[in-house]
Amino acid sequence: MYRIMSSDEAACLVKDGDVICVNSFVGIENPVELHEAIYRKYKKDNTPKHLTMISSAGFGVWDENKNAEGYIREGAVDKLICGHFGAMLSTKKLVLENRFEAYNLPLGCISHAIRAQAGGLPGALSKVGLDIFVDPDIDGPGINDISHDKSLIKKVEVDGEEFLYYTLPKINVALIKGTSCDRKGNISFDDMYMSGDALSICQAVKANGGKVIVQVDRLIRVPSRPRNTIIPGCLVDAVVVVDPESRHAAYESLTGNFEIPYSQWKDWHEMLETLTATKQTTNVAGRIIGKRAARELKPDDIVNIGIGIPEIVAHYARKTGILDRVTLTVESGGVGGFPASGTVFGAMIGAACMVDMANQFDLYDNGGLDICFMGALEVDRYGNVNAHRGPGAFSGIGGFANITAKTKTVVFCLTFNTKGLEVLRQKEKVTICNNGAIPKFVEEVRSISFSAKRALVNGQRVLYITERCVFELTEKGLKLKEVYPGINVKKDIIDLLPFEIEV
Repeated sequence: MYRIMSSDEAACLVKDGDVICVNSFVGIENPVELHEAIYRKYKKDNTPKHLTMISSAGFGVWDENKNAEGYIREGAVDKLICGHFGAMLSTKKLVLENRFEAYNLPLGCISHAIRAQAGGLPGALSKVGLDIFVDPDIDGPGINDISHDKSLIKKVEVDGEEFLYYTLPKINVALIKGTSCDRKGNISFDDMYMSGDALSICQAVKANGGKVIVQVDRLIRVPSRPRNTIIPGCLVDAVVVVDPESRHAAYESLTGNFEIPYSQWKDWHEMLETLTATKQTTNVAGRIIGKRAARELKPDDIVNIGIGIPEIVAHYARKTGILDRVTLTVESGGVGGFPASGTVFGAMIGAACMVDMANQFDLYDNGGLDICFMGALEVDRYGNVNAHRGPGAFSGIGGFANITAKTKTVVFCLTFNTKGLEVLRQKEKVTICNNGAIPKFVEEVRSISFSAKRALVNGQRVLYITERCVFELTEKGLKLKEVYPGINVKKDIIDLLPFEIEV
């Protein structure tokens, strides 16, 4: 039977050595007060400690002094297993200082491993991750010098086919954020942007004899509609009521509480962008790339658009009218709306449907997407892509590996080089005024996020769209498919590549 308690009382349910699973998505839907209470208890009593933290998409709020950042920084956590670390501002720096073990697994594979544990299975099979950095035959999932846990990913053979087998430590504490709790402890997600892995996490924790702790905005007397109840009360141990922070009305567009027709997507997106943007991605080079990439969309396509330069694709798709004839999706579970960005990445404006994250990745892993648009840090002579790890910095692979693993057409959107790149476009003519100091096309990528070899085996069509040209993946590597007006093939492309390409 669940009990209503304060956050400090709930924090006492967490013990030394517990394996905590957090339901959140990058920077949204974090149970912030639960984390703050754990930090208060740790500072006061030096417990709980030796914690293992698991989250499919990471758990931060873009503030190094909030959420779990404090107790992670001060030593309560021994091990982190996440798909993405982008919103965990201090944590992702400490990872590279070897302060604790840290592992980066594909977001969807963590989600499926949680669901497997909920069903009494030790792990989840997947082809996602083969031939990229997490593959045990390449690097493995450990991020730093002290992360050597080989139990998380194993290469196995089933019926003559190779798979990766993803397993997680047995989770015994769930930290969840919901909207409301009724008199029987049922948790609704009425005002939430997504449900993520919430149900699977709770089922796994209860199967393992653990504690489910839920932070909600309010208690209600009249139960929510059954379809809006994500966690049944029989799975809940503790409920902590925390008044939600006031927020701009624009955020209500992400809850699904009212219909937002296609004609209003642009207005809501622009309002949110002024409140949530983390950096400016719109520039001449980005606009050239976005406009060209948008031409790859076809009516009835099921689509995923990544963050950064790929977001500009949607702008041009709207201008041409094709956006209203395709179905956009986002990793957290949204289908049929317009993905938000910045600090609310993972939410969706005007979604037609919101599914559990594991179900969304069923679609992605099985080739259900027609096309995706992804960013890239580096591309090598073979067509491999590094999208998750730069020099001395990383954010994590997130859903990138799942999205690109079997999608029929994969479009990478990236500038030819960076740091000082200046581009001029007059009508349709492109002029490179100054090349950037850091090349994006390299002899060998630092770490493999996308395997060209695997894509060729799968029969995927792969494009690399830049501000000056388009490359296509072939059996021989990169082929120059298209050069924009105004670009000198030799001076602006060939001479700047450290390898030969097919022309």
